Amino acid sequence: MEKRIDRLRAALPEQADGILLTDPLNLRYLSGVNYTDGYLLITRTEAVLLADSRYIEIAEKIAADRFEVVLLKGKETVQEVCSGVKTLAFEDKSVTCAALETYQKWMPDVRFVGCGELLTGLREYKDEEELACIEQAQRIAEAAFDHILGYITPDRTEVDVALELEFFMRAHGAEGVSFDTIAVSGSSSSMPHGEPRMRKLEKGFLTMDFGALYHGYCSDMTRTVVIGKADAEMKAMYGRVLEAQLAAIDAAAPGRTCREVDAVARTLLDGYYPGAFGHGLGHGVGLYIHESPNLSPRSEGILRPGHVVTVEPGVYLKGKYGVRIEDMITVTETGVRDLTLAPKNLIEL
Repeated sequence: MEKRIDRLRAALPEQADGILLTDPLNLRYLSGVNYTDGYLLITRTEAVLLADSRYIEIAEKIAADRFEVVLLKGKETVQEVCSGVKTLAFEDKSVTCAALETYQKWMPDVRFVGCGELLTGLREYKDEEELACIEQAQRIAEAAFDHILGYITPDRTEVDVALELEFFMRAHGAEGVSFDTIAVSGSSSSMPHGEPRMRKLEKGFLTMDFGALYHGYCSDMTRTVVIGKADAEMKAMYGRVLEAQLAAIDAAAPGRTCREVDAVARTLLDGYYPGAFGHGLGHGVGLYIHESPNLSPRSEGILRPGHVVTVEPGVYLKGKYGVRIEDMITVTETGVRDLTLAPKNLIEL
């Protein structure tokens, strides 16, 4: 945590005396405390955590070795800790216009400077502690996938499958889910982000996209299985999506552009199913399920050590069915490492 604060100070704009943070994910990233409706003030020499009566005790237990922990009683507390600050950076990507106006009323003599990309840029690169949390979140999700294979029967509904995945993850160490679980079968599998239905599973492809939350960090995986038996066309589609995914993972490396890696999978799939792979190849994962960098045809990003990204090509034939296979990988100094250990062979249930 201290290194993260040091990196933040080093990245502050030259004209800023400090930064006032309110985004819950940034508060947790820098302090380790999972709380809302509070503040962090980090200046060149000081680090102050403001928490109200709901969170003050846990803040004192978790963060008192790195922060001056102050009980938040209202605007007067913010004014007091910010006294002496002339130029203050703020999260202009998450702070509303109304909130900024409030800050300016509270501190009329302070000049505010937008620095929304600063924390986004810092959080883009995961340290060892963050990577360990992401991997543990992924292990929980993989255990849920193994469990769900024995749970699925033709009498289950899509909602049954989604809820069972979520319950299993919560019962086995997850503090929550990374996002709303997707479980879509048959003709609905052609919708990449279709919503689970209260109806029995259709024969054909069943796509499950889900993730666990562990110490604030997300995992993200997708597996497509078959309810019943796959015909030759279905087997061919599944094999081509898997081929595209493996080729993209093999192409990923430090220094490669995100656009280049996306193009590896996209070119292959467009050769078989023109235009049927409509979304980006992947995205960063961390405290938030969609972080930088993005793997897409329009991305300007470059893969660098510390990145954790998904690789999730898919093919979707409207009104018929679809297939998506998703792993998370991390970029190292010498290549990439696949963080997802769940099997990717075609499974028929």
